[in-house]
Amino acid sequence: MIRKGLKPGLKFGLDTPGEGEIFRRVLPFRRSWIAIAVLAAFDAAFIIPAVITFRQAISEWSNFDSLFDLVAAIFLSAWIIGWMIAPLVLTAILLLLISGRETLKAGPGKVEIFLGIPLVGVTARYDVSKMRNLRFEHPPKKSGKAWRGPHVAFDYGANTIAFGSNIRSDEVAELRSQLELVTGAKIRRGEAFEEETIEKWELDAETASPLPIATAAPFNEPLSLTSPTTLVLIIANLVPVAGSVFLDWKLSDVMLLYWAESAVIGFFNVCKIFVIDRWAALFAGPFFAAHFGGFMAVHFLFIYSIFIEGMDEQGSSGGDLAEVALLFSSLWPALVALFLSHAYSFYANFLARGEYRGRTVKDQMSEPYSRIIFMQMVLIFGGGLTMMLGSPVPVLLIMIALKIFFDIKAHLKQHSGGKHENSAAA
Repeated sequence: MIRKGLKPGLKFGLDTPGEGEIFRRVLPFRRSWIAIAVLAAFDAAFIIPAVITFRQAISEWSNFDSLFDLVAAIFLSAWIIGWMIAPLVLTAILLLLISGRETLKAGPGKVEIFLGIPLVGVTARYDVSKMRNLRFEHPPKKSGKAWRGPHVAFDYGANTIAFGSNIRSDEVAELRSQLELVTGAKIRRGEAFEEETIEKWELDAETASPLPIATAAPFNEPLSLTSPTTLVLIIANLVPVAGSVFLDWKLSDVMLLYWAESAVIGFFNVCKIFVIDRWAALFAGPFFAAHFGGFMAVHFLFIYSIFIEGMDEQGSSGGDLAEVALLFSSLWPALVALFLSHAYSFYANFLARGEYRGRTVKDQMSEPYSRIIFMQMVLIFGGGLTMMLGSPVPVLLIMIALKIFFDIKAHLKQHSGGKHENSAAA
């Protein structure tokens, strides 16, 4: 959910005196030992299966000599990474409940609230001239702030900020006087100004993109067949055509290439997640990479078993890793072309056209699957037909043409302008 109003400055780091800091007060931090015990039980319930699976993964990685063993090791490792997000979050909350501290700091023109464990945590910085209605609050028992007990609150833009635990009502007036004296500004009363409530909490062009933003068509202009990214996509997709005609690529080569392209799409999707929200990406990025990595490992085993070993006239090789590595050696020109195509689309569309605006991490995490699943169904159907007809080049080219057609269609739909479509072309 996108919040509105003034946005505080957030900084993760050590709880050290900041520049110009004059006032510092460690606030009472309420602890519920019942909540700590319940949370510790849940944390242990998540950690125990993770430890068991971790041992299995170590065993697989220490002794594998075939593709099937490698896929098992990758899948178990991906499962652990995805699973460990929950216990890591629970452990962090548990540490905060057990040893957490909250510190109020102030200096000329600013008020800072540090929340974390001793020495390290998150600091939120507020412009004291825009703080309003500093007051004492006693929250209802079943509210989201009930754990604090009696506390101090103030309004900032369209949002209410709370701090402190078990604060006495007579402390608030003294605290107001101290903050106003130190900061040199009055904490006003009343409603917010209109300009303090309309700003949305989303990344802007200066902070969202790790690359410089080039001048490009506005996002409300849809792409066409003659758009640069569409043309680059078409050219990259024509490389397999050249490989099939001039380099005698077989069906297995084309299937491996398109599997690798799905991995490229997953890589750039992680990049998109980090652009949308760097803080959320610290958890969402590894979770997506683990989930997608496990999916890709099993998917590769499926393609290898049906379209490579299934077509091997000499019979099964048992998935020898050296032979698997050789399968990709002749595909590197097409792999480079597809990677550059998706990289250019990521820069020109997602960054330069500002397509990251309005997107959520949740939507972006699910985006690649729709394209990949649909595209692989097309390839599997075409691959099965090619196998039935003895893998003639004309049928293989028809399958590639179908892939290009649906690729372009998905690309144009995603970058159609205006509201984002929930498709997954790069």
